[in-house]
Amino acid sequence: MQKAILLLFFVFTALTVFSQRNPSSMDHENFFRAGVKGGVNLNKMNGKSYKQGFNYNFQAGAFLQFNFSRKLGLQPEINFVQSTAEFSEDGTDIYDDLFLGGNQKKSKLNYLEVPLLLNYNLGPSRRVKIQAGPAYGGLLKQTADSLKAGVKLYKNGEWSAIGGLWIQLPVVNIGARYKLGLTNVNAVDSRQPWKNQAIQIFIGLTF
Repeated sequence: MQKAILLLFFVFTALTVFSQRNPSSMDHENFFRAGVKGGVNLNKMNGKSYKQGFNYNFQAGAFLQFNFSRKLGLQPEINFVQSTAEFSEDGTDIYDDLFLGGNQKKSKLNYLEVPLLLNYNLGPSRRVKIQAGPAYGGLLKQTADSLKAGVKLYKNGEWSAIGGLWIQLPVVNIGARYKLGLTNVNAVDSRQPWKNQAIQIFIGLTF
């Protein structure tokens, strides 16, 4: 994960310098644009019951851009996001009665995520944007290894806060975000709060 973040940092730096040196060729931007993107979702579940460390998963989606001025815009999105959560030994001691047995108690979660992000343009170019805003994720499917029938581990939805950097070239877009879960997704009981956390890295096309 550190190598991926380091590579992304160098890409961002090069693109940012390019956009700042060539504002005349990249300054024009339509009021309305749309596009698609896809990439990796490096997530982990924060909580005493879970193993620490990020898991590699997939994300893909579509977005709209409304560019109100040289500095501000709004970007609603709809994304399919995969996440992984794996119980630690502490978790099996506390919630062992939820499972049929086995040492690897891993969950796969599929979300339909809807962020609403404010775009703030940096510098003379409109191509480098800081993004921030809320997101709601609806749980489409949860699959857990060795889980007893009828047991529900996670709540149906969660709210998150998202912040990141977006580089909008004439056709290609690239970006990275940090997502902090605000909702306790533990649907079993109130003994432990479980919250999602993720680093999202993506590349896409804007039309």
